[in-house]
Amino acid sequence: MSYFAAAVVRVEGGWTAAEVNLRGATDVDDVADRLRDVEPDADLSLLFVEADDTYLVILRLDEGEDLRIFGSDSAYAEESRLGALLVGDLKTSVTGLDDTEEARPATGGGEESEQPAVDPEADPVGDADILADLGISAQKLLRLCAHEGMLPADVTAEVCQVLGCADEVEELREV
Repeated sequence: MSYFAAAVVRVEGGWTAAEVNLRGATDVDDVADRLRDVEPDADLSLLFVEADDTYLVILRLDEGEDLRIFGSDSAYAEESRLGALLVGDLKTSVTGLDDTEEARPATGGGEESEQPAVDPEADPVGDADILADLGISAQKLLRLCAHEGMLPADVTAEVCQVLGCADEVEELREV
């Protein structure tokens, strides 16, 4: 299974990005160490792992600590060793999020608000609020991952656009 792993780290001067090699990683802590190594003094470090145009995993470290993980689909753990390493231990499905008024964007009512926030075929796991303080609510992240025709690279690009680091990640793809 092929993958693309892009780290984006925020330091005083803004965002920087680097591709991260995950080959040979032994566990999720090893992956977190590789993310830390990109910029040890970073305020915020994110790792976007896209696999086979199907799965997306986002890892987050704040000041090098408190690893948080979101996976677009628990099936990734069954599909590959890397998937098992990244999301295999995540037992918290996020499909049961309360669809409260606070979390739901205004849709003008009607039938649209009755549509599920996530793809019924997918089983997102982990911390869907991983980017909430950065402008991407759990509901928005779940909708992006479930949007028909949206590839993991598209979700990463959309998230990075909101964060202000889209150009840095796009440069990694062009190398």
